[in-house]
Amino acid sequence: MFLCDQWRDYEVLDTGDGEKLERWKDVVLRRPDPQVIWPKAKPALWEKADACYTRSETGGGSWTFARQLPARWVMTLGDLQFYVRPTGFKHTGLFPEQAANWAFMRGRIAEASARGRSVNVLNLFAYTGGATLACAAQGAHVTHVDAAKGMVTWARENRDLSGIPEERTRLIVEDAKTFVQRELRRGNHYDGILMDPPSYGRGPSGEVWKLEDELYDLTELCAQALSEQPVFFVVNGYTTGFSAGALGNVVRRCLHGRGVTVAEELALPVTSGGVLPCGATARWTPDV
Repeated sequence: MFLCDQWRDYEVLDTGDGEKLERWKDVVLRRPDPQVIWPKAKPALWEKADACYTRSETGGGSWTFARQLPARWVMTLGDLQFYVRPTGFKHTGLFPEQAANWAFMRGRIAEASARGRSVNVLNLFAYTGGATLACAAQGAHVTHVDAAKGMVTWARENRDLSGIPEERTRLIVEDAKTFVQRELRRGNHYDGILMDPPSYGRGPSGEVWKLEDELYDLTELCAQALSEQPVFFVVNGYTTGFSAGALGNVVRRCLHGRGVTVAEELALPVTSGGVLPCGATARWTPDV
């Protein structure tokens, strides 16, 4: 299990009955989580929620607020800062559990830099740029690709908030598969690649993405886009029932058994006890 315990601004206070109660700096949010199939440990804590997201029976959902919240606020993790806010799809613009992967990638970049290497990273389905900031702060150059223009704008704001030089990032609005195919035609390669695909989505031109249909082919394409001296390849999966073992098998096959692949669940500690599963990650590193 990859346990993310680096946060001070973020905390899972309690979980239960299909929900999680989280502290985002000074704001307490109550959100659904389908993997939480146990009862609440501290029911009284839930009365402190500043906002609650409720799913609709017809799809989607909405927030109800116990008090007026800021339009957005800042979360800090070490040398990184991020704007967060409740969005219409229950999310906040940040997946805190991914900080475990950020630390892994920063470590790999630091090792390469100590050997005098510069590192180019490709971040696909890059969202608001958490991994982009982490890798760029460690000195890598990061190409950040997401199909949603609004998310790329948000990532740019996070980059500027964290004081990362603009020249360390290239922010692109495009379908991930289309971008990788073009990079291969151009002969461009990357030392580190991160894929964080959604279960389902649409590209900027209406392209439909379904994880189970697309993941293997895209992973295979990305494997071809690795440089001759790669430092890491990371694949995330949030789809319920899509196991770490399945992700590991995909990566191993696409890398033809080279290197070392470690696939585990991501998890966050819960203050009231236990851990909260948060999807799965497969991490690949070359033979050293």
